[in-house]
Amino acid sequence: MSPNFVAPPNGVATGYAITDPKDYLNFQKTEYKLEPLEDDRVTVAVECCGVCGSDHHTITGGWGSWETKFVVTGHEVVGRVVELGKNVTQFQIGQRVGVGAQVGSCGTCKWCKNDNENYCPEPVHGYNTLWPDKSEHQGGYSTHIRAQELFVFPLPEEIPSVEAASMLCGGLTTYSPLVRNNIGPGSKVGVVGLGGLGHYAVLFGVALGAEVTVFSRSDAKKADALKMGATRFVATTPGFEKDLFREFDLIICAASGTNLPIDEYLTTLDVGKKFVFVGLPDEGLKEVKSQALIWGVGLSGSHIGCRTEALSMLKLAAEKKIKPWINVIPMAQAADAIKSIEDGSVRYRTILTTDLL
Repeated sequence: MSPNFVAPPNGVATGYAITDPKDYLNFQKTEYKLEPLEDDRVTVAVECCGVCGSDHHTITGGWGSWETKFVVTGHEVVGRVVELGKNVTQFQIGQRVGVGAQVGSCGTCKWCKNDNENYCPEPVHGYNTLWPDKSEHQGGYSTHIRAQELFVFPLPEEIPSVEAASMLCGGLTTYSPLVRNNIGPGSKVGVVGLGGLGHYAVLFGVALGAEVTVFSRSDAKKADALKMGATRFVATTPGFEKDLFREFDLIICAASGTNLPIDEYLTTLDVGKKFVFVGLPDEGLKEVKSQALIWGVGLSGSHIGCRTEALSMLKLAAEKKIKPWINVIPMAQAADAIKSIEDGSVRYRTILTTDLL
């Protein structure tokens, strides 16, 4: 372990912060006090952090107002444990771990007690969030983060840190609906949008044994989709759905656009199957005809995943040697990573390596 992976002095971290959504590419190196190290919390010194589309939505104000004075984004963190609350039992100082898009929950509701802590009504998100005591939680474009033990994941040695990072949100967000909808050998899965999320839906769908079809507005990413393991690529020109009637057991929508041909997609689902949203555009969906739903299909959404799913995803990634398509750059170049999301040039996740420690 690097000698730089040490506890934050006096509980103070340094991160790259945005202070104004109108100036969202102006990351400023900022010192700030971490939330208290409670008995069930772990402090992680950050080695690297993935860049998620959520980061762009947040710092531009697309998902609404900020809860904190400034925002240090980043919720795909890999690093080393440097402090442990007195009740933490699963981790050791120096252990390599990951933290994703949720760092806390109430721990007492029926969802927390039944592998649905990602649906807790009182979540503490990966950044731009407050704990119940109103202390701030900031994200992983930083030297350190803190999280409840439940939301800290041990990482298989077989997965390099930069490859594990974006699995902790982008990967888990698509893995969860796959396993919750019983996808496995013989299943047919559609993936709408081949971006950071969509590419993980392909990789994990294939790893689970499914036959995966990618839908996109043009053929620009066809070669990439097939190289990832998709068996078919469909450009959504008018009439694309005609030969796909009741073809799919699940469709995962990873696109962030609002003008999607939802009614047409629904005709390609088998009876009792779902169209699941994991991409979240700034604006709501356009009209969906109720008639499109009467054939026994459903619209649904999915929010990251639970701890059990995170651990099984990492185990599958190690066993199947899943390799995400990533670009690795220094954390000081965070603005470049955000711009690549904005202009659609990223292929398919960017990982920031620490230059603050």
